[in-house]
Amino acid sequence: MATVTRLFDSHTEALDAVAELEAAGVSHDKISIVSNNTDNWHSGSAGGNKGPLGGNNGDGENDVADGAGKGAATGGVLGAGAGILAGLGMLAIPGLGPVVAAGWLASTAVGAAVGAAAGGATGGLLGALKEAGHSDDEANVYSEGVRRGGTLVSVKADGDEKERFEAILQGRRGFDATARGDAYRQTGWSGFDAGAQPYTSEEITRERGLYR
Repeated sequence: MATVTRLFDSHTEALDAVAELEAAGVSHDKISIVSNNTDNWHSGSAGGNKGPLGGNNGDGENDVADGAGKGAATGGVLGAGAGILAGLGMLAIPGLGPVVAAGWLASTAVGAAVGAAAGGATGGLLGALKEAGHSDDEANVYSEGVRRGGTLVSVKADGDEKERFEAILQGRRGFDATARGDAYRQTGWSGFDAGAQPYTSEEITRERGLYR
């Protein structure tokens, strides 16, 4: 089984991609999303932010289905909240700052972080991406992308599904590790550093502006 991953500069574009995958019949247990939440776009708590998802009505519930229907899924795919997006929750993953995530990759990342803390192999998202079959270079680029404000969408693909999933993600403005890695290296970047300070909201806004 292959893993198809793409980096999105906008969480709304990533949510659109997830909704399209599910509308295409992809089981939500094959999909994972990991998103930087420094700008607090998602809050599942009562009295949370008024962003596209979260506790918008103050009842403490995750209003992801409403969010997906009102703009997250701009292609008109309603009911996306019944799938993977309904499981979005806030996590702490080393080196990334505040993160919102759901699915198998997020679970693996948390487990990898615990294993690393106990003296195991590479931890956090970097270790999870490697375990999913990505190369060291791809894992570093994708982890750095989340640190810089991006959102990862990863899909497990059987057989000939790989090309179909790649087309869906790229059609929603998802970037692969090669293209974005080249851009990072032009600024002197050489690899993801889990010990580095997470980007601030201002730094993330500036970073996103570089690729628009």
